[in-house]
Formats: sequence, structure tokens, C-alpha cells
Amino acid sequence: MDLQPEIIEDVARELYIRALKLLPPDIKQGFARLESTETSARAQSVLRTMVTNIEVAERTDNLLCQDTGVPIYNLRIGSGLRFDGHALKAAVRRGCERATREYPLRSSVVHPLTRRNEHTSCGIEVPVIHIDFIDTPGVLELQMIPKGSGSENNSFLKMAIPAEGIDAIKTFVVDCVIAAGGKTCPPTIVGVGIGGTSDLCVALAKRAATRALGTRCADPDGAALEQQLSQAVNALGVGPQGLGGDSTSFAVHIELAATHITMNPVAVNMQCHSARRASARLSAAGVQWGY
Repeated sequence: MDLQPEIIEDVARELYIRALKLLPPDIKQGFARLESTETSARAQSVLRTMVTNIEVAERTDNLLCQDTGVPIYNLRIGSGLRFDGHALKAAVRRGCERATREYPLRSSVVHPLTRRNEHTSCGIEVPVIHIDFIDTPGVLELQMIPKGSGSENNSFLKMAIPAEGIDAIKTFVVDCVIAAGGKTCPPTIVGVGIGGTSDLCVALAKRAATRALGTRCADPDGAALEQQLSQAVNALGVGPQGLGGDSTSFAVHIELAATHITMNPVAVNMQCHSARRASARLSAAGVQWGY
């Protein structure tokens, strides 16, 4: 099967709009779970207000949040597909530009030095496009994540040393959540990357932060640490919007990579309560939309 740039462009455009307007079901279920366990009356009220905002946005066909974020596209290309890689990336970029101009969306992307806004949600190296390969024949999976600045501004990296052990990882994650406070619009998904190199570690944290709720780290030790940190973070009392309560985070997610014997990098990246994402699966049968 040939990947047609025109189809990729249309899908990339639609994904941006869908991601900004439709909250994934797992996040809605996360709100319901937090509401059922929250002990603070004020925090319960804040959570209900957030849920009402989601319901109104979806009912009136509006955006969940005014921040259209930095657009991120994750592409997973199956076996047996024929495509021009450069044309593929160009098609994604055109789709991103069209969504911003045609819908229209507020462009949140500017030049890092001049702060000039082209009003396309695009710029140098943006949209961020990640490409990977899978062994599923004849399938292209696209995921779109609009990463808002409130959560992205609270990103952290520590080049820990092995002698500090797992306790250093736990302390660092907890300290990051405390430092972020209400600036991340909690409840959050706290993404933690452990291992690799500094750049890989930060990328792992982003991958963890944008995973669906209910998923677990593939490594059993990582999964156990996820559970421990999720409990620790929600014992801090930061609460929804930083106003106090038990509901600081939906979950802590961890992604791991092997690393060097003399270092142990750990990174934290957070996703706000409006944990937006949208996906599409392209095959010979057509386009299947999802989250």
C-alpha cells in the first residue's frame, strides 16, 4: 500500500482539531475515580467544575482549553508500506498549518528569539514529528498530542548517580511535583523517564506523561515504582488546581531505558488535567479514529 501525502495531510489536520475538542475516555474515567476518593469538599467542588467545563466544551463543539499547545505527532509505520519520508513529514506539517488557519485555532508557536508568531502552529522543528516502525502489515498509526505550556514548563532533569539509589529517584519526583504546585493545572499525569542518556531520559518522561491512564510500565520493577510514587504524590496535599486535596495526580507513569554504569538520569514531564490526545489508524480499509 502506498501512503498518499494528501490523505496524511487531511488526517493530520483532523487529528489536531479532534485532540483539542474531545477528551479521551480514560481521562474522564480518571476524573470519576478521583471524585469518588477525594476527601476535601473544596477539592471535590474544583473537580466538578473541571468536569463541567469538559461537558460544556464537548456539547458546544468548543475547545477544552484555550492553549492549543505545541503540536506533537507520533507516527508508527507498519511493514509493507511504500512512502516518501520527506513527503510524509511535509504532509503532516501542512495538515497542522491547515487546522490552525481553517478551523481556526489560536497559534501558540513562536520563534524562540524574536517571538514572532506565524499563526500556523508551526516553526523551526515544529510540529514535533516522531517516526517509529512496527511489524503490523499495511498499517500507519498517527497520534497527535497538543502539549500545553502550563505542564511543559514544569519539566525537570537530574543526572543522578547509581550510589544514590532508588530513593534519589523518589525524592526527585516528589520534589518536582511540589515545585510545580498548581502551575500544571492538576490533577496531572506525572511522567517519569529513568535511564538512557539525558536527551533520551527526557523523551521517555514525555512518552510516560502522554500514555493512556490504566497502562503500566512494561518493566515489572518500573510498574511497582509507578504505584509507590502515585500514592506518594497524592499524599502531598497539592490537590486539584493546587488548592489542596487528595487529587494531585491521576497517576505517575514511568518509562525506562538501559543506561551507563556510572550514571542514572531521571526526568519528569507532566501532563495537565486536560490530557488531550487523538489518534488515527490508516489501512486499506480506510481511517479509524481513536485516542
